[in-house]
Amino acid sequence: MTTSTSTSSTPTHPVPTVSPAVAFLLDLVLVVVFAALGRAAHGEAWTGAPQTAWPFLIGCALGWAVWWAARRVAPISLSGGVVVWLVTVAGGMSVRALVGQGTHWSFVIVSLVTTAVLLLGWRAIAARRTRRSAPGR
Repeated sequence: MTTSTSTSSTPTHPVPTVSPAVAFLLDLVLVVVFAALGRAAHGEAWTGAPQTAWPFLIGCALGWAVWWAARRVAPISLSGGVVVWLVTVAGGMSVRALVGQGTHWSFVIVSLVTTAVLLLGWRAIAARRTRRSAPGR
């Protein structure tokens, strides 16, 4: 990863330069990991993770589309990640409700916490590594 910094006079935080395609695929893989972890926690086969993940994959793609439509850049920053995270869960829960799958409040909470760790975690680590490798650090 390399560093991308602004040349404007306003202070900005370095944003990791990750290929948008790699970042998008990473988010999708982490959503499937979230589903696999949930299935394992309930004694179900992790191989059914795609069946559990598909509503959240739709939500994740929608989160990327929302950020892209508003900013015209990939949501690689931590703030972009917050939008992707919240739309992933809200969209996933909405799709689950539409197709008659469970949306119990405890599942919503666990989904919010787990996807936050996964979808925001990699962005936070990348941003920290970018700051450390920035000139003058």
